[in-house]
Amino acid sequence: MKRYEVIAIAKPDLIEEGIAKLIERIEKIIFKHQGIIAKIDKWGKKRLAYEIKKYKEGHYFLFDFAGDGPLVSEIERNYKIDDRILKFITIKKDGAVTREGIDAEIAAAETKKELETKAGEAPASAEEKTIQPAEQSPANEKPRRSTVKKIAKKETEENKED
Repeated sequence: MKRYEVIAIAKPDLIEEGIAKLIERIEKIIFKHQGIIAKIDKWGKKRLAYEIKKYKEGHYFLFDFAGDGPLVSEIERNYKIDDRILKFITIKKDGAVTREGIDAEIAAAETKKELETKAGEAPASAEEKTIQPAEQSPANEKPRRSTVKKIAKKETEENKED
């Protein structure tokens, strides 16, 4: 089994239900071919770098999954015939993976997410340290000549020692 990422751009005029149906259809294809979904990310509606089929925006989403060659071919075939998809790219990640490895990765990601949410809910009564900014001279103020001379003198002394 190999690991793949598919990034697709759907038409911007799709509503949330239409995007959900697109994602659900790809999920069904992956499960039908005994693939494993590691992650699905909806990146939302973004501006395209260039116009594609007269659209300047699109809904981006990413599938991170593991499967075999026929699975990837089937996903690409579906994207090619679906007129709601403007563009897609499939990337093969390095190395072969096992079902256990992906399950462990998914579990680790879930625990990390839980920890982040718990950390965000920490009580606000904890003491916060405020850092006082160091004294700064105004940006338009020039350094004094005596300071410049001292720095230059130190640098020349250091160079002589080396």
